[in-house]
Amino acid sequence: MQRFEGRVAVITGAGSGIGRATALRLAAEGATIVAVDLDTSAGERIAEETGGSFIAADVTDEAAVEAVYARTVEAYGSVDVAFNNAGISPPEDDSILTTGIDAWRRVQEVNLTSVYLCCKYALPHMREQGRGAIVNTASFVATMGAATSQISYTASKGGVLALSRELGVQFAREGIRVNALSPGPVNTPLLKELFAADPERAARRLVHVPFGRFAEPEEIAAAVAFLASDDASFITASNFLVDGGISGSYVTPL
Repeated sequence: MQRFEGRVAVITGAGSGIGRATALRLAAEGATIVAVDLDTSAGERIAEETGGSFIAADVTDEAAVEAVYARTVEAYGSVDVAFNNAGISPPEDDSILTTGIDAWRRVQEVNLTSVYLCCKYALPHMREQGRGAIVNTASFVATMGAATSQISYTASKGGVLALSRELGVQFAREGIRVNALSPGPVNTPLLKELFAADPERAARRLVHVPFGRFAEPEEIAAAVAFLASDDASFITASNFLVDGGISGSYVTPL
């Protein structure tokens, strides 16, 4: 399939995990990839692998985000897909009883404010084109509660979910679709970090997955490719859960 032939996709957090897998998937379907990341070596690597380009940017910096989309349009003529995926889940973000205000603010800035900024500066280009697809990475924790709390992460993803719904409604008649992608636990560097730091806490998550395993980044990338493509032309303002059945389960198989 070449669903993205002639289209330009800007992907934040493109250097690893879901962002990297999505860059490879969209490029395989014909997209020109603009990879955005703070990690220069990882960003340059994925740009080389996809035949696209790399922009080093802090997605919490308004001027830097505005420049990403301006540079993309200057270089390629359009922004057809924006996958706003960059995020963090640091160990100091824990129970509300122990999470400090600095940790709270940092997670909100990276996980939520960055999505606000990326949407804010991608949308004018998409409005001018009269088309576009935005996919924002939320999480299944925006829908469900967890006793293994990461309070700021959960709250930030709830914000992404609400923001995506609002924008999806607001810009629908301008040919722009905005959806939230809500993955379950994914086998990424973030999750591996959690396993290394607290194996017992991480293992508690696995028991709730009906499939008995975590998602692979490529499985999430396939969902992004669907949402960003014309195959999803009547889907907007949605919460697209790709969680292995977690949100639909009560007792999982042995």
